[in-house]
Amino acid sequence: MKSVVACTTLEHVGFQDFLGNTQTVTHLRESIRAERFPHSLILAGPRGAGKYTLALMLARAVNCLNPTESPSQSGPLPDFCGICSNCTRIAGATNLDALVAEAVEARDDLRETDKRETRILIQTHPDVLIVPPDPPQLMIKMGQVRQVIHVAYYRPPVESKRTFTIFTSSAFMREAANSLLKVLEEPPEHTSLILLTENPQELLPTIRSRAVIHRLVPLPAPELEALLASRRPELKPQDRALAARLAEGAVGRALTIDLGVYLTSRQDALVLLRTALRDPDYTQLFHATETYRAGADGQEKTINLLRALGSLMEDLLLVVAGSSQLIRNLDLAPELERLAQGLSVDWIDGAARAVSQVESGMRRNLLRSLSLDAMAVGLERP
Repeated sequence: MKSVVACTTLEHVGFQDFLGNTQTVTHLRESIRAERFPHSLILAGPRGAGKYTLALMLARAVNCLNPTESPSQSGPLPDFCGICSNCTRIAGATNLDALVAEAVEARDDLRETDKRETRILIQTHPDVLIVPPDPPQLMIKMGQVRQVIHVAYYRPPVESKRTFTIFTSSAFMREAANSLLKVLEEPPEHTSLILLTENPQELLPTIRSRAVIHRLVPLPAPELEALLASRRPELKPQDRALAARLAEGAVGRALTIDLGVYLTSRQDALVLLRTALRDPDYTQLFHATETYRAGADGQEKTINLLRALGSLMEDLLLVVAGSSQLIRNLDLAPELERLAQGLSVDWIDGAARAVSQVESGMRRNLLRSLSLDAMAVGLERP
């Protein structure tokens, strides 16, 4: 099984710059100091909470050629210099989306027979392997896990103390997940596997039981608003409030969220909801969904729409439950109150399942525009 590997660089960021989850970060740094870093580690938390950033930091701290120390609540703890060859090359994997796009483009240039046998892997340092979900299904596949097994057992560290494999998603194909168990049950002394997930329950119980789980908890919205005021001063106060709520406590998401893209997706999501909950205007629905076509752009656009729709449904649930003060889409409060009239928790739960079915259909390459139309038309009115 072939793989496409992509490579690049980034500036130094130390543990002191990792915002939030101080207790978790301290515990992991203590394990590095004691030279007892786990062979299998699950970092769980919402999208944008910093799981991938922290994983790369840990790989640098373990393998830094000029290790340093920096303050923590329990005193000085290991940190990384950020300038040695190991630190800079591991940091080269920071811009993961760009590297994956580069690798996918390289795969697309291969002959058709080679393309089918090629899996996406990212490696900017010989001892740190990044395993993203493989397009177009966006799942961890058997070919990727085979490469992980080969690296774990037959490629000891070349330029560092310890090899790292970082799985950036918990969406495993079943055969791939079962094959990973071998490494987890009999881990080589010199290697560590880090699995990143928004929901540990997506992983097989046998995988969860063989790994140490650390959870990254959300930051309060007021803290995120204060952070945005200093890091993104171009945002208006109402936009900062909206971004902080939409980020759900995730620092990375708050700092990088494109409100323009979100608001565009949310507008289409509102069309779907209005079609389901009011006198349907199918002309408006079809006009909105006809742009959700095949290809990578269409896939990203559909994902953004489904996330916006999920956000609106969660807000509707809060309104129905009498907790309107907790909604994320603050600027839509009056409209959400109107849409929620007559709704039941059961209807919202069924609608959420319909959204999940569309997301699952994307992995099977179903026609997106038709799937969205069918979801909106098929939702049973309360």
